[in-house]
Amino acid sequence: MTDHTTRSTATEPTAVPASARATLSAYARLAKLDIVDYYIGLPLVLAMLAPALRWQPGTLGLLLLILLAEVAVVAAMVAFDDVTGYRDGSDAANYGSDAARRRLARKPLVAGTLTEPQALRFAWAATGVSAVLWTLVALAAPHRPAWAVALAALCVLASVQYSWGLRISYRGFQEIFLIGLGVGWVLVPYGLLTGGLNGFVVVQALLFGFGPMLFGLYSNTNDADGDRAAGRITVAALVPRHLNTAFIIAATVAESLLISASTLAGIAPWWFPVVLVPVFVLRVTQLVIGFVYGDILRARRMAIHTHRVTVVLLIAANLLAPAPVGGAA
Repeated sequence: MTDHTTRSTATEPTAVPASARATLSAYARLAKLDIVDYYIGLPLVLAMLAPALRWQPGTLGLLLLILLAEVAVVAAMVAFDDVTGYRDGSDAANYGSDAARRRLARKPLVAGTLTEPQALRFAWAATGVSAVLWTLVALAAPHRPAWAVALAALCVLASVQYSWGLRISYRGFQEIFLIGLGVGWVLVPYGLLTGGLNGFVVVQALLFGFGPMLFGLYSNTNDADGDRAAGRITVAALVPRHLNTAFIIAATVAESLLISASTLAGIAPWWFPVVLVPVFVLRVTQLVIGFVYGDILRARRMAIHTHRVTVVLLIAANLLAPAPVGGAA
């Protein structure tokens, strides 16, 4: 009699064991692959380029390589951050008490799905991969202005040192880092592709950087007690709650002033504040949700969506503009 069981098993593809799938999923969460808010600066860069440069295979290929390099850098940064947060107890304090809303599974060390040695090996491996990829980016770029290469190196070094080594985020520079990385990851690819800059590109890079900083401020507000206990210096952990609220309002107003003042100064075109009216409305709404209704985590989620809406509006406006506003030839 024919052994049907043996035959059917031989023709079926080998399934990945459930434990292996769970481990891969844990590494993906460790790398925060679902957080795309720094990576969406690359479509914005593409939209700012002149049409003649925008769709060239070399342009698209370099942006893809930069994307891979950025993913590797962020994977290293957040993995080191998770190890540090696990060691000092801040992640357990900030996530454990509100696991349902903060998605405890996103912290594999606290959730117990990865061990500390596994996370450290991953972080160092991602660091090595990022160094190789950024070297390839520099070699493949059609232009290599010194400022762009130096800024790329600074972004990589600062990212890896965010919670490890120099521990930038523990020494009072977290807010500066959050906006700076966003600015850098717009200016660097633009500079490598075009060899130059103009005022409006810088304004859009600053506006892009405001996004991660602002939703980071809401996170810091929620995490103030845990950060304070761990010795992590943020504005929210240092000052009374009402002063932290004033700081977030001031940062929100500064973003709005950037939009309006750059237009009044002739740096940005007339349509810039018109296109971004929804952003003004969303920013006010998230302030009300966070500091009138007291729902900081909901305000944080809205701030993330506001950043993404901002980028979509900027991309659309750049693509539909009557002339290439980025000034790339």
